[in-house]
Amino acid sequence: MPNRPSTAALALPPAAADGLQLASAAAEPGLPGHYDEWRGSTDPDDPPTERWQAFFRSLGPRGWADLAARAVRVQHRVREDGATYNVYAEQGEDGSRTWPLELLPLILDADEWAVIEHGVLQRARLLEATLNDLYSTQTLLRDALLPASLVFAHPDYLRAAHGLVPVGGTHLHIAAFDLARAPSGGFSLLAQRVQAPSGLGYLLENRLIIAPQFHDQFAELRVQRLASTFRSLLDGLLRASPAGERSRIVLLTPGPRNETYFEQVFLARYLGLALVEGSDLTVRANKLYLKTLHGLERVHVVLRRVDDEWLDPLELRADSALGVPGLLQALRAGEVVMANAPGAGFLESPGLSAFWPGVAERLLDEDLLLPASTSWWCGEAAVWARQRPRLADFVVAPTFPDGGFGPFNAGELSRAELEALARRIDADPAAYTLQAPVLPSETPVWVDGHLQPRAAVMRVFALADGTGGWTVLPGAMTRVAGRSEGAVDPGLSMQRGSSTVDTWVVARGAVDAMSLLPKPLSAEELQGWHRSVTSRAAENLFWLGRYTERAENAVRLARLTLESVQESSPPVLRLLDELARWHGLVAPQVPSAKLSPRLFERALVHGLGADPTKAQGVAGNLRSLRDCAQSLRERLSPEHWKLIHEVGSHFEQHLSDALKAGAGTAATPDVMGVLGRAATHLAAITGAQTDRMTRDDGWRLLSVGRQIERLDMLSHALALGFEYGVHEADDGFALLLGLFDSVITYRAQFQARREVLPLLHLLVYDTDNPRSLAWVARTMRDRLRKLARHDTAWASAVTADLPAPDTWSLAELDQRDEKGRHATLVAALRGCSASARKLSDEIGRHLFAHVESPDRTVWQ
Repeated sequence: MPNRPSTAALALPPAAADGLQLASAAAEPGLPGHYDEWRGSTDPDDPPTERWQAFFRSLGPRGWADLAARAVRVQHRVREDGATYNVYAEQGEDGSRTWPLELLPLILDADEWAVIEHGVLQRARLLEATLNDLYSTQTLLRDALLPASLVFAHPDYLRAAHGLVPVGGTHLHIAAFDLARAPSGGFSLLAQRVQAPSGLGYLLENRLIIAPQFHDQFAELRVQRLASTFRSLLDGLLRASPAGERSRIVLLTPGPRNETYFEQVFLARYLGLALVEGSDLTVRANKLYLKTLHGLERVHVVLRRVDDEWLDPLELRADSALGVPGLLQALRAGEVVMANAPGAGFLESPGLSAFWPGVAERLLDEDLLLPASTSWWCGEAAVWARQRPRLADFVVAPTFPDGGFGPFNAGELSRAELEALARRIDADPAAYTLQAPVLPSETPVWVDGHLQPRAAVMRVFALADGTGGWTVLPGAMTRVAGRSEGAVDPGLSMQRGSSTVDTWVVARGAVDAMSLLPKPLSAEELQGWHRSVTSRAAENLFWLGRYTERAENAVRLARLTLESVQESSPPVLRLLDELARWHGLVAPQVPSAKLSPRLFERALVHGLGADPTKAQGVAGNLRSLRDCAQSLRERLSPEHWKLIHEVGSHFEQHLSDALKAGAGTAATPDVMGVLGRAATHLAAITGAQTDRMTRDDGWRLLSVGRQIERLDMLSHALALGFEYGVHEADDGFALLLGLFDSVITYRAQFQARREVLPLLHLLVYDTDNPRSLAWVARTMRDRLRKLARHDTAWASAVTADLPAPDTWSLAELDQRDEKGRHATLVAALRGCSASARKLSDEIGRHLFAHVESPDRTVWQ
């Protein structure tokens, strides 16, 4: 790419200069041949456009001087919102990076936008008409207006969707078009996205962050607002739904590991929709339901971000865990509206680009208003033979989504690489499409006091209104090159480091004043108000509680083991050995603690964070805790999430440092310090769960999960302790108190007494001790009954068999059989552990899977 001219001669003294003069002095020339959005032409000597002049005159010299501070505020707001983009190519714990948003908007005037709007509306009508034809009469294939070999070979042409007539007759509700301004000033189409288009949430995030930074300029330029177009989309979905205005609309997400998960959360909140995953939904009798804690609730409309092949494991990909079995049959039955209907993905193929003018003439009897970038599908033998000698002149793109590569500029390849590419195309020409290189326009980006021109590509959205018409959202999710020099990624992919800008469209008439903010709630509506909890969120909260407790138990056990394994009595060593293996702290093949205490200790240290795939142990439980929290980001405070995120990463880092310092064998005091910091972190997490979360049904499930884990672990440990006679040794007595985290409480109440009855009173019977079995069982029973207050029969049934240690007789528990064993106590404790595990299974079946009650529907 050519170098940019020097800007040294443009510098103006800041004194007495207005905002426009300062901006003009800081504006760097664009690359030759590119349309410059700053100047409105390709001529570097032209003045700024009227819209940019108005913007910077309004901003003034003080506003110009404040741009650096505003840029900082923008980045702070992005981080505060938790806006991220998951980049699969990058290495990191969660694969995400902060959403890249530049300060200055791209500004389009009303006449320019009218050209885009008319062209996009026509393209949306064309795509809808094409789907109607190809999934019914297929006249376009019969008359060779589209190549059947390309359409049928495309994995996103779904044979299962043939003959499927969507409710309301509309396949597409959202269509996205990537546009670039050509050097001539006109706009051309680079790509279209109609399967599950992304960007609407990020577009909103950009607008809500940037507009307040330039409040006066936004108002003075009369920038059109977005809310009415989103309202039109929701109204259109409701019109298409058989249930009309009573319809429940959900947004189906692939989950928190998806690259655009943040915007899915953001969009669901803005539109007031429930964000669901496939596991939240179930199909019963061709109807779609949302699984909630209180039963099944009917779903009428699905706004999806899951790609076609994953939607239904019964008819599409059998290994899909993202979809809903039976979903396609529910669509055929007309019981659910899906935006967009499955089967549109093949329209995104660049190989079809050259065929669209003929299709438009046939289906619409119109010439295309919005030209596309020139392309040639190599699947036509004559086309490939003609273009093969000119291969270096093109951008090479995959015809099909599973091509194994992204678009790249063939001109950047060496001669040998170019010849190898030609041979690959010879072997499978249909898989390749050649595109003429595009010179996208450049928009000014504020960088350290300069306005740098950056290549820009706009994603414009057309939204169906439910009456057969379309509305174009007055704005765009505009991507800009992440660098000002060098080769530009042909598609300005976010995966390859591009950033974004807000896009302002100047209104031709009045600025729309509609808002999607909800109307104020009345006192009557607030009566009995409660937050709905999906079964998936409930299950994640349940396991968040369990993993928190499980991690605390593992850390406590590891500390107690390292403190005493070298100098403990045989019964204590036996108990520590079995508990350590039960918690996954040491591998099964490690020699017993009694046989080789030192080897056992070293194995425990190395096992604390050794295998990243291991589900048990300290590190494994901390990772599982973080994974659960990742799926619950919208329910956790930033501080709570930060604690959970940091406890695992800090533990692994500190343990690694300790191991490196000891040349692979960390000193016990160093490891104890690492475990101590993890224990402090987990105590803070427990505090956040106890005192910083709303005590709704989701929180009650979290608490029940903790109590199940605590009851299972403590009753199991106490049963083993008495079975092995640990309580009869001084170190064993202290160990049992340590496992219950009740050393200080015991000393405060019973001083130095080493007696069984006081021990059992504190650990089993004392309802004021949150670590006692009686307190745990009672708390679990009470919270479960309140949680299941809408299903009292089930609540009574599952709690009837729960143990009630506060009703046990201490005298009977202390009795020994003829062999001197506490058989009654051990049996009761094992019953506690079994009851906890049984309750966990019952909760999973009834509240999460809904497998035993097909008629538990609470809303039709």
